[in-house]
Amino acid sequence: MNLIGQYDSPFVRRVALALRFYGIPFEQTPWSTFGDAEKIALYNPLMRVPTLVLDDGEVLIESTAILDYLDELAGPSRALIPDCGHVRREVLHVCALATGLADKSVSLLYERVLRGEESKRWVERCRAQIAGVLAVLESERSQIKTRYWFGDQLTHADIAVACVVRFTREAHAGLFEAARYPALDRHAETCEALPPFQEIVQPLAPPN
Repeated sequence: MNLIGQYDSPFVRRVALALRFYGIPFEQTPWSTFGDAEKIALYNPLMRVPTLVLDDGEVLIESTAILDYLDELAGPSRALIPDCGHVRREVLHVCALATGLADKSVSLLYERVLRGEESKRWVERCRAQIAGVLAVLESERSQIKTRYWFGDQLTHADIAVACVVRFTREAHAGLFEAARYPALDRHAETCEALPPFQEIVQPLAPPN
């Protein structure tokens, strides 16, 4: 299978990390949503990443849908999320907050880099949403004493949070401060120390 997108995207990175943790072989085509938009459009009319092209030519889009497929491949005993029940909903809750935060962080980056003049109202809204989600995640993580969010086993929630913390820290200096979010900072450091995280990483580059 072929994963289209660059690892500086928190959405692409979380999919690539799941593939690596599952031990599923894949190739990466590091196309940019701006510089390579026409190429991506051949597989995904939204011209967005991640886009996953399966060996039989089927195309999967959107990180949550892709991860759902990968979980199915891995099977219930290895999946990075419970297959049902309350804990599954809790994992999805954290993932939703993390991916929503990622969406706002990406939007704020595009606003700064791509627009000639920023919309003050939009910037303030994005910053407020980012701060609000970080505060909730920090509060929740600070009450958990286990290595990972839901115990001693890594889940999609851990990966999603670590990916968006790194992206937000790189994209928006000052919005994520370790002293303000110590629990999230420790969580990210724990995940980033794992070999797959060290292998699948890319410094953030401006959209081109």
